[in-house]
Amino acid sequence: MTAILELREKRAKAWDAAKNFLDSKRGNDGMMSAEDAATYDRMEADVINLGKEIERLERQAAIDNEMGKATSKPITDKPGTAGAKAKTGTATDEYKDAFWRNVRSKSISHEVFNALQVGTDSEGGYLAPDEYQRTLIEALQEQNIFRKLAHVISTGSGERKIPIVASKGTAAWIDEEAQYPESDDAFGMVSIGAYKLATMIKVSEELLNDSVFDVPAYIAKEFARRIGAAEEEAFFTGNGVGKPTGILAAGGAEVGVTAAAANAITMDEVMDLFYSLRAPYRRNAVFIMNDSSVKALRKLKTQNGDYIWQPSVQVGEPDKLLGRPIYTSSYMPALEAGAKGILFGDLGYYWVADRQGRSFKRLNELYAPTGQVGFLSSERVDGKLILPEAVKCLQMKAAT
Repeated sequence: MTAILELREKRAKAWDAAKNFLDSKRGNDGMMSAEDAATYDRMEADVINLGKEIERLERQAAIDNEMGKATSKPITDKPGTAGAKAKTGTATDEYKDAFWRNVRSKSISHEVFNALQVGTDSEGGYLAPDEYQRTLIEALQEQNIFRKLAHVISTGSGERKIPIVASKGTAAWIDEEAQYPESDDAFGMVSIGAYKLATMIKVSEELLNDSVFDVPAYIAKEFARRIGAAEEEAFFTGNGVGKPTGILAAGGAEVGVTAAAANAITMDEVMDLFYSLRAPYRRNAVFIMNDSSVKALRKLKTQNGDYIWQPSVQVGEPDKLLGRPIYTSSYMPALEAGAKGILFGDLGYYWVADRQGRSFKRLNELYAPTGQVGFLSSERVDGKLILPEAVKCLQMKAAT
């Protein structure tokens, strides 16, 4: 390595000497004499030869380094850790510790900064470490039924196009030597974008400085409550303008049956809704309705006064209607005139697209006069029913 550095310095000096010689020997017409030109050519050739010698030494050093590597790998793993995947980026313990030290303290040491920059986003926020992100998502699933019923994907681009089969071809009976009928499948395209959902939490400096107070648990719980509620409302009723397209919006679930009354339903209408959905979709279908709609169903009785539907009394077993699970949401409309009171279908055809991870920021100065620190959290998400025929709804009769 020392020889290579010496040759590089010698080549640099030789090249400077050649350039100075060239500048000093040019006449007024910009030309050199034949003798000076020959001298310059020799100087230039020396520079080129030095470069070739440097390349040879560098290749030799690379080969020596490769030949000096061990031919076998020593056993260094601890018992039970063989094959364990090393954590990298935002999953490392270093990043997690640095992230929460930054949350609790205004000052950031060089050690913390170097760890945090692994997850720096383009707008100056910090992506939450992997362990925290999983805690937040689990909390969202408790708050938001869509995240355990829908098909959730992660996308790295702002828009994702999903090809779907709009209509299928058919076969036909033909005579001998008759022409084969043409019947092609028709394909369509559904686009899923990314809309920004954000919230802010203010925490007093006293709580942040109190080591007994569990800051991560509090922030995860509060963010889950706010973001989960906003997501679920949009997944049900969003109009697609600045937010996801809800399953009850135009282009969402198809009307399977219309009730005969504006504010009441019958068990026959529920059965009509069940069989309005094609059999392939019924295998994974679920009912979704408001609590008030569940109450109305439970009040339905036979002519003998017995309740028609009995919910599950087994621990851990969900309530079922006609053999399919029932889920409730406060964002489903009640049994009112013109409302889509009950959904029945395969929610796996409702796609939720998460755009990268959730971003987290700390505001130190904005609320300093009141002794508080602000925390911002945001995500980019979209949702859309990809195949409307996979989900049917029972719509109440319109008001007269």
